[in-house]
Amino acid sequence: MKKTLLATVGLAGVVVLALTGCGAPAADSGPVTITYTNFISNDGNEDNLQTIVDAFEKANPNITVDVTTLPYADYGTALQTDLAAGTESDVFDIEYANYAQYQANGVLAPITVANPDAYKQSLLEAYATDGTQYALPSSFSDVVLYYNKDLFDAAGVDYPANDWTWADEKAAAEKLTDKAAGVWGDHQPVSFYEYYKALAQNGGKFLADDGKSVAFNTPEGVEAAHWLVDKSGTVMPTIEQGQGTPDFDTNLFKDGKLAMLHTGIWVFGAVADVPFGWDIAVEPGNSTQASAVFSNALGVSANSKSPEAAGKWAEFLSSSDTTVQVRLDAGWELPPISDDAKLSAYLEKGAPANRQAVFDSLDGIALPPVVAEGQSEMQDIMGEELVEAQAGRKTVEEALNSAEERINAVIGG
Repeated sequence: MKKTLLATVGLAGVVVLALTGCGAPAADSGPVTITYTNFISNDGNEDNLQTIVDAFEKANPNITVDVTTLPYADYGTALQTDLAAGTESDVFDIEYANYAQYQANGVLAPITVANPDAYKQSLLEAYATDGTQYALPSSFSDVVLYYNKDLFDAAGVDYPANDWTWADEKAAAEKLTDKAAGVWGDHQPVSFYEYYKALAQNGGKFLADDGKSVAFNTPEGVEAAHWLVDKSGTVMPTIEQGQGTPDFDTNLFKDGKLAMLHTGIWVFGAVADVPFGWDIAVEPGNSTQASAVFSNALGVSANSKSPEAAGKWAEFLSSSDTTVQVRLDAGWELPPISDDAKLSAYLEKGAPANRQAVFDSLDGIALPPVVAEGQSEMQDIMGEELVEAQAGRKTVEEALNSAEERINAVIGG
């Protein structure tokens, strides 16, 4: 599963589309062929996408969909080239981290949604600007709190609940940690991705309203950084003990040596056969609940000569009953729909028992901070400074001061 909301494709070379001289897109008339370029079906879901295309064309006999599928690693560069040349498809996959710049550059056509109530509103609103819909969410996954029920039972600690706070999590983690036995109470990566989310859970924000300076160096931001950093060596392994290395946290959980784990629902398969009971809950917050959500979306090109047909395809691919069934049957990420009844099959797929937490997490989401220039540098700097604090080479306050100065130098207008 691609965790793509946070993966950022650089857009520095994208040329703002020159629409002058092109005129308004022609209205759809008669049979039309629309083009769709994607990465979502690459590497195993090509036939599933074709099933959805076939159903759409049957329901819309005057519309043909011409599909191009690219590997995710190549997709960003190819799309950037097409946008600069004005040769992009009528419909194309986008990621949230790129949405704002696409919209600001005039790349995306407004979409009239026939049935907006079909979508989870928090996901739909993520791709709207000033009340206008410019893309449709096509799938999502999110981050939840995993827990080892056997370790909780042995320690006599109540299982996590959806209304837990940081204080509840910390108290449980301290009781569950047994360093002599190699058992740790908690694991949460010390990273940019976790920090912006913790900041939101604490009532703070990462960027100033103008998007050209940071706003995290506040009491709320300091407390959020301590929430992550202070776990290291107390209820979570240190860097020297392996924390931060690939799959370390998942393997520790699978080995029965970790009581709680903050990670995404894409780990369900990896821990499905562990020899102990486990479940999930909505991640605790401090002043508010905010969960990290990873999503893909569909944009309609502002250059499309068949915007109505393109919009119909985008809506069908993102919310139709056919799409929902195909995605659920294939385990191909989750459709962003609001009808819980249609998702009942997912809730009944077995462990974890509380799959409802996947959807409850959408009641409060933390979207990643996005800047026009310097996105990857911003993320790297924040991660580097937090690790400096985790390693004890800087205080949290020193790390945030340094991060503020360095990031502002990169993103400042």
